Amino acid sequence: MKVILIGIQGSGKSTQGNILSQKMGVPYLSSGHIFREMSKDKSPWGRYVKETLNAGYLIPDDKTISIIEEYLQRVEYQKGYILDGFPRTLNQAQAFTNGVDKVIYLKVSDKEALWRLSGRIEEGVREDNTLQAIRQRIKLFHDVTEPVLGFYREKGRLIEVDGEKPISEVTTEIFSDLSK
Repeated sequence: MKVILIGIQGSGKSTQGNILSQKMGVPYLSSGHIFREMSKDKSPWGRYVKETLNAGYLIPDDKTISIIEEYLQRVEYQKGYILDGFPRTLNQAQAFTNGVDKVIYLKVSDKEALWRLSGRIEEGVREDNTLQAIRQRIKLFHDVTEPVLGFYREKGRLIEVDGEKPISEVTTEIFSDLSK
């Protein structure tokens, strides 16, 4: 099964992605992880990715689409995947050719996301986790990614889940909806 996870930063995508991957036996792939790895490269592209992420902005659609589709050509993703953080724009959703069975939207309020992420800022887990960058990504989610939800809703592939529930309840709801 090919599943996409969508939600604002802090909605629990990576938590649920790893759980789903383990229970479904398909790999979990995070676009954010891919780009953070690329940002470590000392090349001009790596520096560009790092500066873009640290400012809380998105990598351009054409680059993002080609990178994600290239990853998904790998043999480990041929039987399915759990994809987190892509597509983030309507253009990406429309151009994505890998096929998607279900899109899970983890609904979390901005306030809840900021509360969850405040601990990550203090811990210094990621260089791109500044309050300013997080606020920018939340704004981008509302401005740019929310239309993606409508795109998949129209196709009958969208599952909306209350991401503010306890982790186990969110997982149970996802599996219940996936089995319908």
